[in-house]
Amino acid sequence: MDKQFAEDVRKGLSAEPKYLHSKYFYNENGDRLFQKIMELDEYYLTNSEYDIFENQKSELLEYFSPDGRRFDLIELGAGDGYKTIVLISYFLQKQAEFTYIPVDISRNVLKKLSNTLTGNFPSLEIHPVNDEYFHALEELNKVDFDRKVILFLGSNIGNFREDQAILFLSHLAADMTHDDRLLIGFDLKKDPDIILNAYNDREGVTRDFNLNLLTRINEELDGDFDLTLFKHYPTYNPQTGETVSYLVSMKDQHVRIGALDEIFHFNEWEPVFMEVSQKYSLPDIERLAVNSGFSIEMNFFDKREFFTDSLWVLK
Repeated sequence: MDKQFAEDVRKGLSAEPKYLHSKYFYNENGDRLFQKIMELDEYYLTNSEYDIFENQKSELLEYFSPDGRRFDLIELGAGDGYKTIVLISYFLQKQAEFTYIPVDISRNVLKKLSNTLTGNFPSLEIHPVNDEYFHALEELNKVDFDRKVILFLGSNIGNFREDQAILFLSHLAADMTHDDRLLIGFDLKKDPDIILNAYNDREGVTRDFNLNLLTRINEELDGDFDLTLFKHYPTYNPQTGETVSYLVSMKDQHVRIGALDEIFHFNEWEPVFMEVSQKYSLPDIERLAVNSGFSIEMNFFDKREFFTDSLWVLK
């Protein structure tokens, strides 16, 4: 049993209102479902960022290594590397000197990524790190003397509330020098229907992705969740830019989690907060950079301007 997982579940389901940590979405089945989400027509985020990398990879390399100097390409939450492979392939083609360091909490997805990259790019220097972001950066800082280019892609920053995002980015800044760069992905505010559909797809894959966390609790913590009694419910607020996903209990019920030796009560129509996915305007991004100790060097946009990868430097 993962004791931290168990304790986080206990805290979340004992809280008022209830919540579960989205980082626990990513077991083997969660990884598979998220890959499927990224292939959905409604989920525009992946293709938008892929568009940026495919069409602006030469400009990105110029910013990453303007003097041709060696750098470390550190990707936080690397996942399957679908988009990053575009950059890696181009950088190798241009004989750029770099080491790729994918960091991910999922050992399963990191192993698959490493196997894919070593198979396709035998000359690539790759050092995968299975760890939490900040501990990984702290360890890398002990031995690393190259320029760090840190990638935090896919609008993962949107999974934080604003105060949490500032804390997270300030922590990142503390692990960087003025020679380093941070490339961070932001999903931009747009037609609310386009945004909401991305989290409420017709096939129900996002629903299954959220419900998979309940399955994981059943399997790993001896829970007895009945998944048919919970409804996936996403919302989007165009004023605040927040997309929030809930699992809603459709009846008054009790759920026992054996590993915790506890029973949790759910009222009829009681929501369990699962995840926030913040959307941003350009002034929002500017404010976030300044409040975290950064300045914006360049914003890269996809063709439809649905998304931006923003390159930041320390102030």
